[in-house]
Amino acid sequence: MPAFCCASQLFADIMGSMPAPLNRQIVLKARPAGGVTADLFELVESPRPVPGPGEVLIRVRYLSIDPAMRGWISAAANYSAPVPIGAPMRSFTLGEVAESNHPNYAPGDLVYGRQGWQDWAVSDGADIDRKVDPADGPVTAALHVLGLNGITAYFGLLEVGKPKQGETVVVSTAAGAVGSIVGQIAKIRGCRAVGITGSAAKVRQCLDEFGYHAALDYRAEADLSAALSAACPDRIDVYFDNTGGPISDAVLEHLNPGARIVICGTMGIPDVGPGEPPPVGPRPNRALLVARARMQGFLVLDHMPRAGEAVAKLSHWLREGRLRFAEDIVDGLEAAPAALLRVLAGANTGKMLVRVDDTPAGPAPPRAVSRK
Repeated sequence: MPAFCCASQLFADIMGSMPAPLNRQIVLKARPAGGVTADLFELVESPRPVPGPGEVLIRVRYLSIDPAMRGWISAAANYSAPVPIGAPMRSFTLGEVAESNHPNYAPGDLVYGRQGWQDWAVSDGADIDRKVDPADGPVTAALHVLGLNGITAYFGLLEVGKPKQGETVVVSTAAGAVGSIVGQIAKIRGCRAVGITGSAAKVRQCLDEFGYHAALDYRAEADLSAALSAACPDRIDVYFDNTGGPISDAVLEHLNPGARIVICGTMGIPDVGPGEPPPVGPRPNRALLVARARMQGFLVLDHMPRAGEAVAKLSHWLREGRLRFAEDIVDGLEAAPAALLRVLAGANTGKMLVRVDDTPAGPAPPRAVSRK
């Protein structure tokens, strides 16, 4: 028997005895009854998926952890359908194409998309938002300043807030992945940027890293309204609201005529159980009336068809050194639930990322073959 036949048979024997390559996934096991807890999620294993015609196999390298995930797993009405029970947790991801049967993607392409909490994913391109060009900046920036967070800050501030040079822009969760970019864009547009955050360390971060003109620790202020009055001597023209709740109640007392309020998040409003009424705070009606102000909800998903416009501008500012960012990275897919809890508690110190695997994907590992 020729040598190459023996070698081929030996390879088949070895591969036939190997277990099938696995795909680890963290799936949603139950919906929260009140707060989010780690036991809502479960790590499961299944065979690694195989791309079919018109599909690509993506090796997930990084996961984005976002406050919006709290709403994505809730059964309550939201702007998107809840993550199904038993399905991988929804997440924005940075991945690398390992195999391709799709004309628009080649092995080695880096892609930004929505592949979720898993090692491997098959895609027909519908859940890939764009290719990532390493020349634009660090590749992880695709998950924050050049990704959903940056796009949110860009369109939320510029399209809804409409800041004008010389105005005062106040940002809650000012050291966060969205808030920090909002504050920097406000400065680029010639505005006074004032941040509200939750610790002395984050106040220093706002001032020293992100360049805010002033920053307040709402937890340390006995009278947040008085502190805002001192930090905003010309009152407030634009408020980028990531919290709702008592922080926003204080801001509403200092609006200039014609002020614009961008409602981007509600982190300051506690979770409530099914059927429970939401917490009630001061009503904004009077403040909005007197200031003739406008309060508008904002969802970045409405602006995603124009994402390229935002990414081009943000990457330009990043290359110029006018945008800075901070990352808080943990390792391992299994660390994702705990990372989410850190974000919801405000304990992260930069954009929260999970590094699933940052080695180049190269060709996908060989699949096991049956011996005939």
